[in-house]
Amino acid sequence: MKLIVGLGNPGKEFELTRHNAGWLTLDRFAESENLSSKKSSKLQAEVFDYKVGRNKVILAKPQTFMNNSGISVSIMLNFYRLAAKDIVIVHDDKDIPVGEIRVQTNRGAAGHNGIKSIIEHIGTQDFTRIRIGVGPVEKEKIEVISNFVLNKFTKEEFKLLQTAMDHAAVEIKRLSAVE
Repeated sequence: MKLIVGLGNPGKEFELTRHNAGWLTLDRFAESENLSSKKSSKLQAEVFDYKVGRNKVILAKPQTFMNNSGISVSIMLNFYRLAAKDIVIVHDDKDIPVGEIRVQTNRGAAGHNGIKSIIEHIGTQDFTRIRIGVGPVEKEKIEVISNFVLNKFTKEEFKLLQTAMDHAAVEIKRLSAVE
């Protein structure tokens, strides 16, 4: 079993912001696979059930807000009896150009508060991440990173983001099939 977690913030005001790239990616993937979700107060997440061959996959969007993502991820790991190596976290990355992705395992938080929360709550960074580019941040134009990641994409950026989400969907399928 695999757990694919998209990071983001609940609420209409955050829907199309850079920080919700993980949620947007899972939503796009779920729509392409015709998956429906259910909210689970016990897991503090919106969850989608999915199968890749014989492998059961849970897609999840924590409802704990980005900076507390680790709470929900920890609950889900315990509930499904999974190890950290069985999870894939899909999240925004301000250091990667919009439209690009990176897949990495066992990497530090690099200043990402959602990842920092997950590492703190599960006690390891030994999990896989699909990093969705939402940057780059032009240091001379932005003083506070939170202002940048809570901004919405431009129309041009959103087109590039859709390409990145399609590439991420391929990775979600590939990583879901790995035992």
